[in-house]
Amino acid sequence: MRVRPVPTMVEPPVLRDGTPPPRRQAMTRRQALAAGCGLAAAAAAWAAAASAETAGELFIETAKGPRRFTVELADTPETRAKGLMFRESMPVDHGMLFDFGTEQPVAFWMRNTPLPLDMLFIDAHGVVVGIARDTTPYSEEPIPSGRPVRAVLEVNAGTAERLGIVPGARVRHPIFATGG
Repeated sequence: MRVRPVPTMVEPPVLRDGTPPPRRQAMTRRQALAAGCGLAAAAAAWAAAASAETAGELFIETAKGPRRFTVELADTPETRAKGLMFRESMPVDHGMLFDFGTEQPVAFWMRNTPLPLDMLFIDAHGVVVGIARDTTPYSEEPIPSGRPVRAVLEVNAGTAERLGIVPGARVRHPIFATGG
């Protein structure tokens, strides 16, 4: 085992011309606060931009006229798996649009979902082909689409009845063949 000698004196640093280097000043509290606020503002702007990418408008044509919704898009396995779990409330004109990319049979459940929901099953052309009304919170009973669908729109329970949304209603959103 080799032991290194401990230096007894540390030489202060000097520049080539023999002068000591300029001292760095510590950041003042005001500068630190300003830097922190700048980072917080940047993080908030990033979060808002990310949220805007997942939120969008969706319209449903009903006998009472077009109805506008603000929707969150669940288009990855992770976002579709989480869905509206653990949400205690949702504004009346909001929902979550589950996009499966292609038509396929799907089934949902209400595990960890405290909100009663209406589920609108929508084909690739943006036509509502089925509705599961007033689903039971926390239920693990499967809620099948009954036929292949491209997407499912979850809205607050009672919305379909209140707005007159029925099978055959047209949904306008960029994911559907009819577009937005």
